[in-house]
Amino acid sequence: MNVAIIPARGGSKRIPRKNIKHFNGKPIIAYSIEAALQSGCFDRVIVSTDDSEIAEVARQYGAEVPFKRPADIADDYATTLMVIEHALNVLALDGVQYQHCCCIYATAPFVTAKQLKQGLQQMQQRQADYLFPVCEFPAPIQRAIRLDDNANVAMFAPEHLNTRSQDLSAAYYDTGQFYWGTVAAYLASKPIYSEKASGLVLPKGCVVDIDTPEDWLLAEALFSFYQQRSMS
Repeated sequence: MNVAIIPARGGSKRIPRKNIKHFNGKPIIAYSIEAALQSGCFDRVIVSTDDSEIAEVARQYGAEVPFKRPADIADDYATTLMVIEHALNVLALDGVQYQHCCCIYATAPFVTAKQLKQGLQQMQQRQADYLFPVCEFPAPIQRAIRLDDNANVAMFAPEHLNTRSQDLSAAYYDTGQFYWGTVAAYLASKPIYSEKASGLVLPKGCVVDIDTPEDWLLAEALFSFYQQRSMS
């Protein structure tokens, strides 16, 4: 059996009420819930929250909220692993054994049912502890530069000053959308970034990590663009 857990605490600072703020017409958490339900991967889709309004919205879109998240793992210092471990331990009290768990962030409107299915299949094929989507950096990270207080430039890797871009290894970043994992790995607190994790490669420019109001506006614009293109 597989379970989706969507962490959604109430105390967002940079974007107030971020997890249920309307994104292109509906609460942003709805996209994560709907993708999970449409994927057919899960026996249960559960939202872990400390907030009664978020719980009500989650239920409206088809998720379960079978418990209230404790305050000690609903602050700025609680990690995702802590939240997932808590949820899995609560669910275990029912005596049901889950094999795989997918943590899907509440502010991930670009997640699709297809990606969730592909992720589960790839994790099982590679016999990985975890799987999460990644994108290639738009430029070689070996050519990255930094600026000092006077805006003077220095290379992070000066040995690659004259290396051709095509001779440099591609680098990828975590898109911050969802994390498939075996329940055993989650409960053992195994690190997600490890050699036992697999990356599902997504196309460049298909996602925005929403942390600031500016990110939100960019994400809405990109989402609208993809919607219009799919209808053309």
